[in-house]
Amino acid sequence: MKKKITKAVIPAAGFGTRLLPATKAQPKEMLVVVDKPVIQYVVEEAVASGITDILIIISEGKEVLREHFKQDLELEHVLEQKGKSEELNAIKSLNHLANIHLEYQHEQKGLGDAISYAEKFVNGEPFAVLLGDTIIESEKSLTLQLSEVFEQYQNPVIALQEVPLSIAHRYGVFVGEKIAERLFKGKELVEKPAKDNIPSNLVFAGRYVLTPEIFDAIRKTKLGVNNEIQLTDAIRILMNEQSVYGLAFDGERHDVGNKLDLIKTNLLLGLKRKDIGEELKNWLKTI
Repeated sequence: MKKKITKAVIPAAGFGTRLLPATKAQPKEMLVVVDKPVIQYVVEEAVASGITDILIIISEGKEVLREHFKQDLELEHVLEQKGKSEELNAIKSLNHLANIHLEYQHEQKGLGDAISYAEKFVNGEPFAVLLGDTIIESEKSLTLQLSEVFEQYQNPVIALQEVPLSIAHRYGVFVGEKIAERLFKGKELVEKPAKDNIPSNLVFAGRYVLTPEIFDAIRKTKLGVNNEIQLTDAIRILMNEQSVYGLAFDGERHDVGNKLDLIKTNLLLGLKRKDIGEELKNWLKTI
């Protein structure tokens, strides 16, 4: 029987040092893009993909992530009394997006280590991973696209994006054989390759579907780039036992983990909004 993806893990334990001082007292995942925190865009993508249970991996001091999705009866009452039905509906919808759980990563030891904290939650099932500082725009939810590939092959799938070779060294790089439109079978994975030895312009785009065997692979993974346990290295170990596929998605990826891209994302998504887009566009023309 083919397994479907109903669980997702969102790593959100990082310090967000590239966005200091804004992230000194609040998680980068709670920084606002237009009118929603980044983490809400990520959760909404998961829910649109059929995910019903979400585990957010956090560090000490990030409990505000739980509070954002928690029901606030007092706020709902105030909005109702003031007749602000649109705002009320937006707040109420947060309570019903998915079953949201939190787990602490007690020490910053890399993305692979963060994922290891999800083993009990996953409970032997395949699951999606959505990076908490990456917003994806696509006609069909990217996590759903990956889930559909997984349902066909029952093996791990990584979301890929084509980038210029000149910047591919910033990412995990995927080398594979094309087997269908936008679909590749993996041959090699390289985390942040040297600038003079970049094997491919296909890079990881912050979304994965993984099998529970990844946890054994993480346990076998040695410290890698930045002296951390890298998920890329763990997936490479997993490739000894399972095929790994890559899907080059059609859409836009917004990495809001640095100041410039956070500002760009606010502008790009703001321009697409019916309520403020035209006015924002006119204002930009004046400067």
